[in-house]
Order: sequence, then C-alpha cells, then structure tokens
Amino acid sequence: MASTADFKNGLVLSIEGQLWQITEFQHVKPGKGPAFVRTKLKNILSGKVVDKTFNAGVKVETATVDRRDATYLYRDGSDFVFMDSEDYEQHSLSESLVGRLADFLLEGMKVQIAFNEGAPLYLELPVTVELVVTHTEPGLQGDRSSAGTKPATVETGAELQVPLFINTGDKLKVDSRDGSYLGRVNA
Repeated sequence: MASTADFKNGLVLSIEGQLWQITEFQHVKPGKGPAFVRTKLKNILSGKVVDKTFNAGVKVETATVDRRDATYLYRDGSDFVFMDSEDYEQHSLSESLVGRLADFLLEGMKVQIAFNEGAPLYLELPVTVELVVTHTEPGLQGDRSSAGTKPATVETGAELQVPLFINTGDKLKVDSRDGSYLGRVNA
C-alpha cells in the first residue's frame, strides 16, 4: 500500500485488478477545500492513458514490479527470446507484448523486462538505439517539397524519415520511443 504522498513517476498501482503506471502526477492544494493529487495513469497491458484524481492521504494498493536486465537473443516464430543477465534464464516474450519495439531490436541488445509475480509485463529499450541504413533513395539537393526528409529502411526492417543527406550504410541514432531520427553516428 502507498499513500498519495509516496507517488512518483514509474510507480505501478493495482486498481480494480488492473496494473496502472503513474506517468505524471501533481499535488494540488486549492485555497478552499481539501488537497488532492491529479495523476496520469497508463495501463501496463493495453497502453491506455487515463486521468485520475485521488484525495490527499488516500491509500492505494501498489504492485511489485521487478525490472530485470536482459539481452535480446533471437526471434523464434512470433516470439522474441531474451536472456536474463543475472541468472542466464531465457524468457520468451510474445509479439503482442513487444509490439512496435520490435522495429528497433537488434541481436545482443541490452534491454529491461518488467515482471509482476513472474509474468512479463512490458519491455523497455534504451532511449536511443544505433541502426544502420540498409536502403534509401539518394537525396536530391534542392528538393524541399518533403520538408527535407526522405524514407529510409534500417537493418531491423523499420522505415523512418531521415534528412536528405543520409545515405545507405550510414549509422543513425534513433529514438526508440517514437522512431524519430536523432542524428548520424560518426564511425
């Protein structure tokens, strides 16, 4: 159990049998009336985000989430296989659990897997990943109809928008949260 005073970003709450992670919170003390806490909660399984208000001092049930370091090994059909960095146990995560993060997974990549009572909840990648461009059309200087970007395919098969000066074979720094181009990595 946790009080609203214990709220912090990343804390996982168990509300009505579902797991919700606090993404934002704000303590509010109005001039009149009791204090309260305004939160943004993200459902761990569905990804749905909701706003919820708690009265100050209310006790809320928390869930134990164990984040473990792991290494991505390989893809086995529709599952992704990871090895725990501490006990070397292998964990298979389903395609639905990994979701769009599969676009940025490379063999040997260090990740974190969150578990609740032994069941995997979600996967966390590093915020930035380095990927090599496997295909992109040559950029035409002076072509500004597309705001100076063009599509490029990276080694994981994902397609993202990159500046015109990027060529096939370039190594890029990509934000794994939204797939946006951050910069080129100098070799």
